[in-house]
Amino acid sequence: MSDNHNPAGGVPTTGHVWDDDLADFTNQPPKWWMLGLTASAIWVCVYFLMYPAVPIAVSGTFFEGVGLPGSGKWTAINELAADQKVLDDARAKYENKLKDMTPAAILADAELSEYVIRSGKVLFSDNCAACHGQNGVGTIQAGKFAMREQGLMAPVLNDDDWLFGGTVDTIHETITGGRQGMMVAHKDMLSAAEIDSLANSVAAGTPTANPLFAEKGCTACHGEDGKGIQAMGSANLTDKIWRFDGSVEGIKQTITYGVNSGDKDARVAVMPSFTAGGKLSAVEMKKLAVYVYKFGGGTPEAAPAPVEAAAAASDAPAAEAVAK
Repeated sequence: MSDNHNPAGGVPTTGHVWDDDLADFTNQPPKWWMLGLTASAIWVCVYFLMYPAVPIAVSGTFFEGVGLPGSGKWTAINELAADQKVLDDARAKYENKLKDMTPAAILADAELSEYVIRSGKVLFSDNCAACHGQNGVGTIQAGKFAMREQGLMAPVLNDDDWLFGGTVDTIHETITGGRQGMMVAHKDMLSAAEIDSLANSVAAGTPTANPLFAEKGCTACHGEDGKGIQAMGSANLTDKIWRFDGSVEGIKQTITYGVNSGDKDARVAVMPSFTAGGKLSAVEMKKLAVYVYKFGGGTPEAAPAPVEAAAAASDAPAAEAVAK
């Protein structure tokens, strides 16, 4: 190592020189670099004062006198509130109309109907999809008998089959008030042979062809034609659309233990009320009614669906005797 050789023409070194050609000089950084460093330091101070910089509970910075939080008064919450206000202002002309309109009136207004369908999608995802599946396709519920599927945890909403009727007003009633159907357990009323006979007839879609259907009083709930009674929410037993397991064994289980009968092995089918506990506002429930109604492709001018093609406004867990 040399102590004398300095190839940089007099620029001082730190004393570290290697092989006479490589030295550790004490040159200052370029002026543009130093100016950039100084400007950055100044900007850090300004930013610290203008925006919340220290996450303490009382203020955004230690400098209380400068402003809370920061002299710019900016916070993420304030920014969110401002953005929400812009959104609320854009929606206001629609939301104000919805307050005093019925679901049927909303359907009759093409612009409002389109708005409700778009906003109803979010409501459905947040409040209904957990049971009815995204887009109303239903969700499978595993059975406790031999680990078989026992049907839908909640009914399909995107078809035209409804237990309580598929008009938009009926759907609105279901959402606001909920539904809880009832079918008594027949294990103590019918013999095993009778249950087997009825289950086979129902599975074939011809319940009325079996004399037991009338003799044992099934017509009281499911009607003389076996197509169900909307006022009761009883199932159509002739269309082979099943709320629970549609196999002979599955139907036998429903006949034997009933639906919401109180028996420990009964089918459970309950649609909660979204009014209770303030789960949804009145306007939100109207939106959901229109959104669900549109699943089935209905139009505001369409006549109410016939009994055999109708079902619960929630298509909901209702008095599904053997089917749906």
